[in-house]
Amino acid sequence: MSCLVGKKAPDFTAKTVMPDNQFEDFTLSETKGKYVILFFYPLDFTFVCPTEIVAFDKKLAEFKKRDCEIVSVSVDSHFTHLAWKNTPLDNGGIGQIQYPMVSDLSQKISNDYGVFFEGASVAFRGLFLIDKDGVVRHQLVNDLPLGRSVDEALRTLDALRFVDSHGGEVCPANWKEGEDTMEASADGVASYLATKA
Repeated sequence: MSCLVGKKAPDFTAKTVMPDNQFEDFTLSETKGKYVILFFYPLDFTFVCPTEIVAFDKKLAEFKKRDCEIVSVSVDSHFTHLAWKNTPLDNGGIGQIQYPMVSDLSQKISNDYGVFFEGASVAFRGLFLIDKDGVVRHQLVNDLPLGRSVDEALRTLDALRFVDSHGGEVCPANWKEGEDTMEASADGVASYLATKA
């Protein structure tokens, strides 16, 4: 597994089910100028995956108001994605998810992001926060049975947005929007820790 933090996010173009249920060729680099949460999940019609997919959809407006797009990827076909969207929640479906669902049938995207799990021929639960210049700034990879926290993805996005707009300031552990930050210096750390003692 490779670390992509600080590197350009691998670009791709792939068949995708768009929010309006149309099939389109989605190209990641077309989102340049916005933040992107790109997340991988193992398979459609499974168990942990729908909880994450629906949780991201429920918070989609929160991401959008932060100028961030959500994009999901799995090794399923775009036809399977659409069938899953068209299956009601109470029947094992995900309903009308309002962000792109990318098909990675060739497994190339999963391999390029270093999350492909050959033992199961699926992707691990990889999450990549990409900045407005197309650079990966945060990377998280969970094993198959471990669901991710959408709230933590939002918190990390808030931290990145703050750092990007406040040169020289950094966000300490567990930082949330509106809390104290600190200068990126030994004095800044000491001062911050002194206020938290």
